[in-house]
Amino acid sequence: MENGLILALDLGGTKLASATFDQNGSILSNYQVMVSGNSDAVGAQILKALDHHRLLAENAGSSIQAIGIAVPGIYYEKTGTVWAPNIPGWEAYPLKEQIEDYLGDHSIPVKIDSDRACYILGEYWKGVAQDCRYAIYLAVGTGIGAGILIDGKVLRGSQDIAGAIGWMSLKPDFQKPYTQYGCFEYHASGQGISIQAADHYKSTAAVFAGYEKGEERAKKIIDEAILMWGQATANLVSLFNPEMIIFGGGVFGPAVKYIDRIYEEACRWAQPVSIRQVKFLPSSLGDRVALYGAAYLAGTKITPEQ
Repeated sequence: MENGLILALDLGGTKLASATFDQNGSILSNYQVMVSGNSDAVGAQILKALDHHRLLAENAGSSIQAIGIAVPGIYYEKTGTVWAPNIPGWEAYPLKEQIEDYLGDHSIPVKIDSDRACYILGEYWKGVAQDCRYAIYLAVGTGIGAGILIDGKVLRGSQDIAGAIGWMSLKPDFQKPYTQYGCFEYHASGQGISIQAADHYKSTAAVFAGYEKGEERAKKIIDEAILMWGQATANLVSLFNPEMIIFGGGVFGPAVKYIDRIYEEACRWAQPVSIRQVKFLPSSLGDRVALYGAAYLAGTKITPEQ
């Protein structure tokens, strides 16, 4: 695959981003579309993006030699199927089989994983975690997830669900919404912040703006989120002893300025030796981090150790 290109796709709940990479990790082409409709419609949009990049590559005298895809949910490695709760009909969508059948060429590897796994792989390959073997990417957007790297390998879990930390228990009393969202996610995700603030603010961004102005309602909500981000990262540090925790997703964004406060909070709760040697840093790759991770996942020469 010395002269071939790697195609990376980042499927979200509302958009599909894609890019081709060369072997050195440089982006050569970009393509983005909004996604909507049922399972077949979303699948067709993925194939359309594939055709777009294949044509560009052919016109440049090259070809797509590997494909990596980040998906917003769970990728079941044994079956090649995807569970994506925000896409209707994607309870067990056969994405790998669909793409391989469409290509008609099984010599082109198709690698798929959760977006949270691709986040940490992106930072490991081309971001702030390049020198790390143990690192965690805390993604806080509409929901919350964590990509966990242990000895240079992504932690997957027995059913490929490891890192679903939105369900981390951080309060002593169970509330009914935790069944749907999880405790951590209900209070400290973008959607959770919006739910807490619905009686005063129209958006998560408005809550952060209110916090900067010192408005009491916003202060209560964001201070609780900072507390929970601190407690959650303290738990991650105590469990996994990482070299680094990376903060990303749409909420970090406006919340990036609070990383030092989150670290201070984490120091109160975490294992005291581990917390003093871990770095808390923002993502260096922004909204392209999953594309870098998917490219890393796909590339024959740069595939993570198995």
